[in-house]
Amino acid sequence: MADDLLLMHARKLWVELAGTPVEFCSPGGAKVVVAPGSLLCPPSWTGIVRIGDAALVTAPSMQAAGMVDDAARKMTHEEVVDIARLREVLPVLNVLGPASLFYLGQDSFLPAHEGTGVQQLPIGAGDLAALLALAGEEKAGESGLEDISSPAFCLRRGDEVVAAAGYQSWPQSVAHLSVLVAPQYQGLRLARAVASAAVAHALDAGLLPQWRARSYPSQRVAVALGFQEMGAQLSVRLGNVAVNQGR
Repeated sequence: MADDLLLMHARKLWVELAGTPVEFCSPGGAKVVVAPGSLLCPPSWTGIVRIGDAALVTAPSMQAAGMVDDAARKMTHEEVVDIARLREVLPVLNVLGPASLFYLGQDSFLPAHEGTGVQQLPIGAGDLAALLALAGEEKAGESGLEDISSPAFCLRRGDEVVAAAGYQSWPQSVAHLSVLVAPQYQGLRLARAVASAAVAHALDAGLLPQWRARSYPSQRVAVALGFQEMGAQLSVRLGNVAVNQGR
């Protein structure tokens, strides 16, 4: 899949998640809309996503949208996902992210799971519980592994699952990757092996793999598998704004 098709596919996803009729704006800017039911961010927050050279922003109220729109007119599409820049022009109380967004076409995939002993577990298998406990609540929650809708692809040491990956089925035929490695086994390229198996499964199903990463090690795994960084996402909670009721 060519880069422009990947870009179009990714933008269709985030337009649907916005929860209101909207399109990405012309290159170099940000389109701001009121969307209290947006899935780009938690309720009452403002969600910001950049895909390529354009950004989309969903705000919980007219007041918040006006504030963000005024600020966005002074920034480039890259600056709207730069939290330091946002803090200069908006009353930011809390932040989630930013995270880089990576996408992968079939022709760019660089498999890394052959011969590694990756096993496939059925959806809902209980073998992942010990791995989730080892990783801790924060890391396990951030990975999203508990929410996968695909089989889990795992590596074991003895009877213990020490690395696992899978994906959640998102709108627009997108497979959102989830990867988790036990703390004592990090740095051994286990994430690459299990993620590769999950990506192969998604591609075989005709899905577009999406990788969302905040940390450099996670971004490095994505690049090693052939993913291309195409954007970024973050959510902010603004102070001194009213919130539309109802979702």
